[in-house]
Amino acid sequence: MTQTITVIRGDGIGPEIMDATLHVLDAMDVGLQYEFADAGLVALETTGELLPAATMDSIRRNRVALKSPLTTPVGGGFSSINVELRKRFDLYANVRPAKSFPNTRSRFPSGVDLITVRENTEGAYSAEGQELSPDGDTATSITKTTRRGSERIVRYAFDLARRTGRKQVTVVHKANILKSTSGLFLKVAREVAAQYPDIQCNELIVDNCCMQLVMRPEQFDIIVTTNLFGDIISDLCAGLVGGLGLAPGANIGTDAAIFEAVHGTAPDIAGQGKANPCALLLGAAQMLDHLGLPEKATRLREAIVATLEAKDSLTPDLGGSGNTQAFAKAIASRV
Repeated sequence: MTQTITVIRGDGIGPEIMDATLHVLDAMDVGLQYEFADAGLVALETTGELLPAATMDSIRRNRVALKSPLTTPVGGGFSSINVELRKRFDLYANVRPAKSFPNTRSRFPSGVDLITVRENTEGAYSAEGQELSPDGDTATSITKTTRRGSERIVRYAFDLARRTGRKQVTVVHKANILKSTSGLFLKVAREVAAQYPDIQCNELIVDNCCMQLVMRPEQFDIIVTTNLFGDIISDLCAGLVGGLGLAPGANIGTDAAIFEAVHGTAPDIAGQGKANPCALLLGAAQMLDHLGLPEKATRLREAIVATLEAKDSLTPDLGGSGNTQAFAKAIASRV
């Protein structure tokens, strides 16, 4: 089977980590064909747009995209390219795994294996209705939570638990204070959880969840929460296992899915071959799962682990003296 995916090489270190990732995927012979499309600064320079129509058409046509980090210029236009992509394709589920890896600069080199499932389209993070008073002294923003948005993200989390053999979902909220918005999310989550008697459901207030993650992250399996809380918690989880260089992300909707490294463009090291490609490679593994190739996804993750264990050509952030392509070649040799 051949599958065409949209590939967005990105800005800063994006092209380097994308080339490394495609090198590994090609070595695996997973039957992928690439349709390259531009977004971010490269697209702005060539077309005058951050998200050209041709790129949107490519994602719409292929339904799957692999994306490197993009730069949203300061100033006018939309607040974030990533947020805009989520809105346009209704990518309602943000899925962020955090797993311990060997030979990383991590507080938890073992024991962490959790997934944060974050609602991706509404809530405080969407910054709806932003307004600054004429005197500049008062800023307001609307926080909207819907039954539909809450139901589909919680159901996604429970279905993910069943599909991957996980046994527990923790619903994270602030319903003790935000009784309307977070209260609705918790109410709907309880209704959905009742339909999954085989999956244990826990509830945690968001501040307690953060404390528990720092103290005993091994107690968590899947976390499901609202947009802003999920944005914060997922980065906290990345910090538990070595940082954003090991943090992939999937943005899933009914009609499209975009897989990415969640870190930034790191312009300070762009073009120097120092970038760690693991986050995008792990995003590619999520993509292979999504495409119905779980055996290939497992092979890719195991090859990354084996390369880390061997300390083979590791990039400087991992304590090695290798470069991006050498690291990718070391991983490719193991798949």
